[in-house]
Amino acid sequence: MRLRLLPALFFGLTLSAPALAQDAVGITPEVMSVTVETASGPREISRIQDNDHVVEAEWGRTSRPCPNFCVQPMIPAPGVTPIGELELLEALQDPGVTVVDSRTPNWFEAGTIPGAVNMPYTEMTDRLGELGCEIDFDGWDCAEARPVALFCNGPWCGQSPTAIRRMIEAGYPADRIQYYRSGMQGWRMLGLTVAGG
Repeated sequence: MRLRLLPALFFGLTLSAPALAQDAVGITPEVMSVTVETASGPREISRIQDNDHVVEAEWGRTSRPCPNFCVQPMIPAPGVTPIGELELLEALQDPGVTVVDSRTPNWFEAGTIPGAVNMPYTEMTDRLGELGCEIDFDGWDCAEARPVALFCNGPWCGQSPTAIRRMIEAGYPADRIQYYRSGMQGWRMLGLTVAGG
């Protein structure tokens, strides 16, 4: 009688084994991680490998009072290119592109996308020189402006859209601006690496 139970037990354990193992969480089927340059050296960006991980606390909130936290347009100004996570990862790996966290310093210090530089939306037009613009008699000459990708907290955050509109008003070419609307909320929702915080 015991001999008949052993095959059944073995068969049952074999079927349940995959359920006990964690499935790998890649960025794409072919890419598990990417490495980006940061001010403190190379940093690997990957997704959290815990299949049961959930976004909690501040980043799990779905409803915020509007105004101030109103849903933002996908394209904050004509000529700006909206991007997703894969395009942002490409921008982070391109030394010719500056990825800008346009949130205020307290948000930046609480956690940001590795490789991003903090240029708060409140200071953006004063700091265009850091993005390749030259000061001239009429304000800024941005003929040599670098391509940039801006983000803030998420689809409900107006900091990047405000920064983008101010940049364009100051002379920054809209076609050199990318906007990652999902921001930190989308980044964290996908379990991607966060620096600081």
